[in-house]
Amino acid sequence: MTKLNKISIYIFLVIMSIIFAFPFYFLIVSATNTSIDVTNGSLLPGTNLIENFKNLINTVELGTALKNSTIISFAQTFLSVLLASLAGYGFEIHKSKGKEIVFKILLLSMMIPFAAIMIPLFQMFGKISQYFPSIGIDTLASAYIPYLTTAFLVFFFRQNTKMFPKELLEAGRIDGLTELGCFFKIYIPTMKTTYAAAAIITFMNSWNNYLWPLVVLQSPENKTIPLLISNLGSSYSPDYGVIMLAIVIATIPTATIFFILQKQFVAGMLGSVK
Repeated sequence: MTKLNKISIYIFLVIMSIIFAFPFYFLIVSATNTSIDVTNGSLLPGTNLIENFKNLINTVELGTALKNSTIISFAQTFLSVLLASLAGYGFEIHKSKGKEIVFKILLLSMMIPFAAIMIPLFQMFGKISQYFPSIGIDTLASAYIPYLTTAFLVFFFRQNTKMFPKELLEAGRIDGLTELGCFFKIYIPTMKTTYAAAAIITFMNSWNNYLWPLVVLQSPENKTIPLLISNLGSSYSPDYGVIMLAIVIATIPTATIFFILQKQFVAGMLGSVK
């Protein structure tokens, strides 16, 4: 590769980096400006950050929304990753005549849009509310229970399990471990990068989920952070500086988790087993 080609590549990468980083820059800058400055497209930092934060705190229950989103996201991440890994482990490790048919039916469910099952799902939770109010409509549990078993995560874990060294399980069984013992003591530690990637994907999807929580969470004290931002934007005269600040605050948890686990995420997406 010639020196001119290298320079051209670096120039292209710099330009693309600026293009992709600009929305984040504008978001952060807008959080420090007034609503008028934001609508005017100001690209310079302002002095209205503290005022925007005070208005945000006084306008909505920010702490409650963050708490609700945190509970829902962590519960969904832990349970869905555990269940999906158990399913992926079972599909790949254990042999059965009908498992491929079941797996293909499971994959077909990915083609059904969530909007198509939303009304039946809401009716089902309405019935559940009559017998189990703690997980029925307008509870935090109802916001993540439908997402505990997703075809994508099961597929993701099964594909990564194909590269899992099966001889480790045989050694564990010889040492007297039960099947669950092999799963928890051998499989999980070995597949930690896969778990990290699955956890990041699930957490980000749960944190940013809007449609189903909008339908099932009806009380103001159960609103999540995406619903809170939506309420800010739907007012008669929205304060765009406050909205931008709320978006910045909502972005911090997912960005932090991704940057901490980015190496594990990349390794997990590539199917690395360690």
